[in-house]
Amino acid sequence: MVPLSYYVILSAIVFVIGLAGVLIRRNIVIILLSIELMLNAANINFVAFSHYAETIVGQVFVFFVMTVAAAEVTVGLAIVIALYRRRATLNVEELTLLKW
Repeated sequence: MVPLSYYVILSAIVFVIGLAGVLIRRNIVIILLSIELMLNAANINFVAFSHYAETIVGQVFVFFVMTVAAAEVTVGLAIVIALYRRRATLNVEELTLLKW
C-alpha cells in the first residue's frame, strides 16, 4: 500500500508545475492547461484522502469537479478561439481587449 504522503507530494509537485506555467508562460492556451494541472493536483488530494478515510465522498466530488472542468475548458477554448480570430495572437500581454 502506498503511503498517503506520496500522494500529497505528487499533488504538490503537479500543483507547482501548474503554478509555474501560469506565472511564467504568456500563451493563453498554456495558461489554461496549467490551471487544469492545478485543478488535477487538488483532485489527486481528494481521491487520496478519500481512499485513506475509506469513504467515497471525495471520489464523487472529484467526478463532479471533472465535469465542471470539462465545461470550463469548453467555454475557455471558445473564448480563446474568438480572441485569436479577432486579434490573431494568443499572447496575454498583447490582448488588451478589456483595458481602457
